[in-house]
Amino acid sequence: MTRVSSKLPRYLLVLGASFLVFAGMAWSADDKDQSDIDKRLDASAKVLNEIMATPDKAIPDKVMSDAKCVAVIPSMVKIAVGFGGSHGKGVATCRTESGMWSAPAPITITGGSWGLQLGGQAVDLVMIVTNENGMEHLLSSKFKLGADASAAAGPVGRDAGADTDWKMRAEVLTYSRARGIFAGIDLNGSVITQDKDETRILYGSLIPFPEILNGKVRPKEASAPFLSAIRRYSGQAKEHGELKPAPGTDAGSR
Repeated sequence: MTRVSSKLPRYLLVLGASFLVFAGMAWSADDKDQSDIDKRLDASAKVLNEIMATPDKAIPDKVMSDAKCVAVIPSMVKIAVGFGGSHGKGVATCRTESGMWSAPAPITITGGSWGLQLGGQAVDLVMIVTNENGMEHLLSSKFKLGADASAAAGPVGRDAGADTDWKMRAEVLTYSRARGIFAGIDLNGSVITQDKDETRILYGSLIPFPEILNGKVRPKEASAPFLSAIRRYSGQAKEHGELKPAPGTDAGSR
């Protein structure tokens, strides 16, 4: 009896130490995942700011001011050799009924013949949803460019106007930036889906895509730089004022 009781504390110590190790590993993994989505939001804001900083090579003001949704996949698309070896992660936001921009929704883009065109590079991708039909496709949580939604390489140049109106018939305008060159690109064949894992990480649970993009979710503080860039270039900042969130509140909600 004495023997058993003398070994018991050591057993409990080992058990307790094991628990702490596994708990620490789980915390580290969660912390890394949260850091990844935060970095992706920051990178998406940086992509927009850098692209729009060069007027003659930027997305036209008319395209941005009329946009229903904007999606950015920042320099994380890795192109494998051969067809359909492309995959990337990014975020999307849509205009709500009030005219403001929704909280960002994590997305993935997969496949498409554009992998061959880009020659094995990591690139930035930007997609502009131009009308209600395109927005409905995005809200469905999964759609294919060129099949479910019509897509076209987007026009370039901040002052581009009437001569690009025909391209506005496309439900989605698509762009890429590689090696400093920004241009419209054909992304037909690519599939856009909700990134469920990163949605859970960003919001703490799997919130349906339409609920996020219809403005029913408060943006997290990490979303502030991305939403600020979207508002600035869509003209919303000029119309409504670039208001800063009150201390203690989530950024971007108003």
